[in-house]
Amino acid sequence: MDMILLNHVDNPCRRASMSVQKEHPGVSTLIGTPKEVRVRLDKSHARQVLVVSFEHQNHHETKVLMENLSNMASSMYGVFQQQQQSRATLDRLAEALVPPKPASPHIIKEVAMLVKARKAVLESGDWLTAAELTELAQLSTANPSAQPNKWKKTGRIFAIHHNGVDYFPAYGLNKDEGFRPLKALAHVIEVFESHKDSWGMAFWFLSANSFLGGKRPQDMLATQPEQVIAAARDEVQGIEHG
Repeated sequence: MDMILLNHVDNPCRRASMSVQKEHPGVSTLIGTPKEVRVRLDKSHARQVLVVSFEHQNHHETKVLMENLSNMASSMYGVFQQQQQSRATLDRLAEALVPPKPASPHIIKEVAMLVKARKAVLESGDWLTAAELTELAQLSTANPSAQPNKWKKTGRIFAIHHNGVDYFPAYGLNKDEGFRPLKALAHVIEVFESHKDSWGMAFWFLSANSFLGGKRPQDMLATQPEQVIAAARDEVQGIEHG
């Protein structure tokens, strides 16, 4: 994109002769009277021009101002080029990361179901952050995540990860033992190992279970742990036998 600056001075005594400055390839700065610049414009192939006119200005001040505008035009053009190059780089990177062809309806349907399931889990309101769990269990607050993460690492409890935060199931805690993880929960986690991730387990605990007479596993974990463990084993058998 060419940029052409027109300096219009009415006083003939102060009229400067036509001058052309090439500050950057693709940017032309023309300084002169309207007639002088018009001649150059007739020969220009620029798609766009920027015209700045001045009346009754001091010749020296106008010259300095025009030089500054010329430098600014050159700098702006350089920035535009860099942005275009950056945009082209981003486009190539996006093409490399995006699947080579549109997702199939089957995949789109699975994603929609996954989003729906996770939304239901999050909206159930049965989740605690590590800090909330630490406070509830009256653990050391020096490092609120230490003990909950240790329980998770040793398989005593699980956590779903959402927006950079771990959330622990409140229904997996024993209220009568200082809100420590229920022993039955560790058995369920062990049963589901390599069969369900944390989100899968969360959705299973939340859903009505036919093995449990239509009740939710999370509602029976504390009171009827053996039945919940049996339901988890039944679930895995169904997965393994398709």
